[in-house]
Amino acid sequence: MSRNAKINALLLLAVAALAVLPLALGLGDHKEEPFTGADGEAEVAITELEPDYKPWFSPLYEPPSGEIESALFSLQAALGAGVLAYYFGLRKGRKQGEARARAGVGAESDSPVGPTVPASVPASTDTDGAVRDGDPEAAPKTERAPHPSPEA
Repeated sequence: MSRNAKINALLLLAVAALAVLPLALGLGDHKEEPFTGADGEAEVAITELEPDYKPWFSPLYEPPSGEIESALFSLQAALGAGVLAYYFGLRKGRKQGEARARAGVGAESDSPVGPTVPASVPASTDTDGAVRDGDPEAAPKTERAPHPSPEA
């Protein structure tokens, strides 16, 4: 097992322990809602310390039920995961593209301009004096008069 595989296995084990241990040890059994968020805990603590406390502002939107609130939170998490996955995929794709370009792999098929001219093709000079890099398509298209036929 490589060093990276050992580290990944330990991290996975730690995450699993963080999820299972609170349930297995019964943490929060004495509370009515054992796994509420920090917002609810803070609100209870503030009202105990200062019963006349008035909030500075209220939420822009308050979902009608806890299920809708959970669904919106899940949607937000999924969108965030999608954005991160897109970013990391784009970054990896760019690195792979740069590596291919440096290695010269797929230069002819992946080129947005078209096939490249091999270095072995010598540059030539046309009758008009223009230098062409071995690309017959680069030569100017000129109309030439047909040669007279010998029967005429």
